[in-house]
Amino acid sequence: MVSSKDKSVVENTLSEELLKRQHNIKSHLKQKFRRVFEGIAKAGQPTGLNDIYTEHFITKRDSGEVNKEHEVRLIETASRKPATEETPIKCEDIFKPLPGQDQPIRTIMTTGVAGIGKTVLTHKFTLDWAEGKTNHDIHFMFPFTFRELNLLKEKEFSLVGLLHHFFIETKDTGICRYDRFQVVFILDGLDECRLPLDFQNNQIWTDVTESTSVDVLLTNLIRGDLLPSARIWITTRPAAANQIPAECVSMVTEVLACNIANTPDKDNLQRQYSFNFHGLVVQYCLNQCT
Repeated sequence: MVSSKDKSVVENTLSEELLKRQHNIKSHLKQKFRRVFEGIAKAGQPTGLNDIYTEHFITKRDSGEVNKEHEVRLIETASRKPATEETPIKCEDIFKPLPGQDQPIRTIMTTGVAGIGKTVLTHKFTLDWAEGKTNHDIHFMFPFTFRELNLLKEKEFSLVGLLHHFFIETKDTGICRYDRFQVVFILDGLDECRLPLDFQNNQIWTDVTESTSVDVLLTNLIRGDLLPSARIWITTRPAAANQIPAECVSMVTEVLACNIANTPDKDNLQRQYSFNFHGLVVQYCLNQCT
C-alpha cells in the first residue's frame, strides 16, 4: 500500500516532469506567435503581438445558427447592432461555460468575416497560455491551420505522429497517450480546408497511436471518438461553417468589430490594419460609430 507521503512524492515528480515537457512546447509557441506582421509592419520588421493586440468582441450564438449573408452585409449588420444585445466573451474565457450552463464545452466554432481577426485571436489565446498568463489548467496546446493540414491530404499519420510532425518538441516528451492531460487543439481557417471531412462515411478511429488519413484523424477528433477528453477550437468564415455537423459543436461564437467605438486609440487601429481587409472592417465601423 502506498503511503500518503510516497503518493505526494510521486505527484510532485509527475508535476516536475510535466513542467519540463511543457517548457519546450511553450518556448516554441512563444517564438512562433510573439511577433506578427500586421499593417505597416508588413513592409518592415514584425510587431509584437502583445503591443498591437486589441480586444476582440466575441459573442455567443445559438449552436447551428450560421449566417451565410455576404460578408459586407455582415459587417454592416454588426456595426448597427447594439452591444447590449450580445453577451461578450473574453478570449481567455472561450472554453468557460456561460452562466447557468453546467456542461463543459468541448468544441467551439468561432465564425467571422475575412480579416476580422480570428487568426490573431487564436494566436493571442495561445501566446497568453505559453507565457503563463491564462488558462493554467491546460497542459498542452496545439495550434494547426487547415492550410498546412491540406499539404498532408495524401499522407497517413497517427494523432501522436501528427503532433510529432508539427511540434517536434513532443517527441522528447515520451507521451503516447494524451488522455491524462488537458489538451486543446486549435484548427484555424476551416474555410481554407481542402480535405473532404467526410463525417458520414469515415470509419470510427479511437487509437491515437495507429496511423490513418489526416481526414479520418480530424473527423474523429472533432466528433469526439478520438481523444474525447481534448478541447477543440475551430475558426472559419461563416459560409464554410456547415462543413462541421451541428451535433459536433458545443458552442458557436462570432467575432464582431462593433466594439471599436470603445477603443481609446482608434488612430493606432487604423495604422495597424491599413493594408488588409480588416482595415475595411475597422474603418467602416469607426465611421458608423462616430
